[in-house]
Amino acid sequence: MASNTGPDGFSEKKLYDDAQHSAETGSVRVEPAPVPYSADEGEKDGSVEADINYHTLTWWQAGVVMIAETVSLGILSLPAVVANLGLAPGIVLLIVMGILSTYSGLVMGEFRKKHPWVQSFGDAGEVMGRSIGMGKLFQELFGWAQTIFQIFVMGSHILTWTICLNTLTNSAACTIIWGVVGLVIFWVLNTPRTLRAAGYYSFASFASIFTAVMVTMIDVGIEKPVGSTAIEVSRQIGFTSAFLSVTNIGVAFSGHSCFFSVMSEFKQPNDWPKALMLLQVCDTLLYVVTSVVIYVYVGPNVPSPALSAAGSPVVRKIIWGLAIPTIVIAGVIYGHVAAKYIFVRVFAGTKHLAKRTTLGVVVWLGITAGIWSVAWIISQSIPVFSNLLGLVCALFASWFSYGIPGMLWLWMYYGEWFSSRRRIAQFAANSVLLLVGLLLCALGLWCSGEAIAHDSGTDPWSCKSNAAQ
Repeated sequence: MASNTGPDGFSEKKLYDDAQHSAETGSVRVEPAPVPYSADEGEKDGSVEADINYHTLTWWQAGVVMIAETVSLGILSLPAVVANLGLAPGIVLLIVMGILSTYSGLVMGEFRKKHPWVQSFGDAGEVMGRSIGMGKLFQELFGWAQTIFQIFVMGSHILTWTICLNTLTNSAACTIIWGVVGLVIFWVLNTPRTLRAAGYYSFASFASIFTAVMVTMIDVGIEKPVGSTAIEVSRQIGFTSAFLSVTNIGVAFSGHSCFFSVMSEFKQPNDWPKALMLLQVCDTLLYVVTSVVIYVYVGPNVPSPALSAAGSPVVRKIIWGLAIPTIVIAGVIYGHVAAKYIFVRVFAGTKHLAKRTTLGVVVWLGITAGIWSVAWIISQSIPVFSNLLGLVCALFASWFSYGIPGMLWLWMYYGEWFSSRRRIAQFAANSVLLLVGLLLCALGLWCSGEAIAHDSGTDPWSCKSNAAQ
C-alpha cells in the first residue's frame, strides 16, 4: 500500500508504527483509524469537503452484494461436479468447503478489525510484509494477483454473456458483436464509484440466479421423474477428473477476493460477521439443494452449465433470459473491486478519492473501460476458456479463499500459537486453511494443465456460435 497521507497530515504508516511501538513498549495499543479519504472520515480539519461517501452499506446490503458476486456462475457447474464425484462425496465436499470458506472470511474480518485501513489483499500483504522489510513487494504481489484474477473472472462473465445471447437469438449475430455489446453494458454499469448502487441491483442478481435455478429444477422434475435416471452414491474416477471437481467447488466459494473492498464500505464495520453468515448460509444451502436435485433428476449426464439441463429449447431460452441479471451484475461487482484497487493506487492520499473532480472522473472511467476491454480480449482470445479459468482459479482463488486467510491469522498471532487451548485449536484450523490453499493451487494447476492439453478447444476471435445446446 502506498503511504496514504491526507492534507491534514494524517499518515497511515505513522499510525501503524505508533501502534507497533505501543505494543512493543507495553503501553495500551492504539489501532490506526481508517484512511480519511472514505468520505464519512472526511478531511478532519474541514479544508476539503468530501463529495463521495464510501461507507454506505448496511450489513444486509453487503450480504446481498456478496451473494450476487459469489452465487453466480459457480453454481452452474456444481450439479455436474456431484454427478462426477457421486452423491455422498459431492455433498460432503460442498459442506466442508463451505465451512472452511466461512471460517476464512471470519479471519479476514478479524484482520481488518486490527488494521481498519486495509481495502484489498494488496494492503493486507503490505501489512504482513512490512514486518520483514518486504511490504512493497507483498503489496504488489498480492494486490495485482487479486486484480488479475478478477479481470479473468470478468472475462468469463463476458463469455457467458455471448453464450446467453447466442442461445436467446438463435445466433442472430456474430459472437464477437455480442461480446462488444456486453462490453459496453458492463462498462456503463461500472461507472458509479461506490458499491451503493450494487447494494440495490444485487437483489435483482440474486433473484435472477435463484429463479433460473428453480425453473431448471422444476423443469427437470417434470421431464424426468425420480427413478428414470441412474444415481450413484459414490464413483471411482481418475485423480485428474476428481480434483478438477474439487477445484470447481472451491471456485464456487471464491468471493473472498472482494471481501476487503466490501468491508471498507460498511457503515458499521463490526457488522461483518452478520453479512458473512448471510452469504455463507445462503450459498451453501443453495449449492447443496441445487446440485442434489438436478443430479437426482437428470442423472450422470447433467450438463455444465446446469441451465442447459432443461428439456425443451423454449424452456432453455426462458432460463437463460432469467439468468441475464446475475451474469451482468456479478461481473460488474468484480469490475468495481478491480477498478477501485487501481484507482486507489493511482490517487492514494489525494483529494481525488473523496471529491468528484474532473480528473478523478476521467481516470475512473478510463480505468473501468480499460479493464473491461482487457476482459473482453481475454474472452475472445482463449479457445478453452473454462479450462483456463480453472487454471487461474487454482493459481489465485485457492490463496484468496483459503491460503492467505490462514497466513493472516498465523501472522497476527505469531508467538501465541500454543498459549492456550483456544489458540492451539485456531492454529490447527488456520494451518488446515493454508494446507488446503497449497493443495488446491499445486494440484489444481497440474490437473488444469492436463485438461487443457487434452482439449482441442475452439477457434479464437470467431463469429461461430457458442450457444448452449
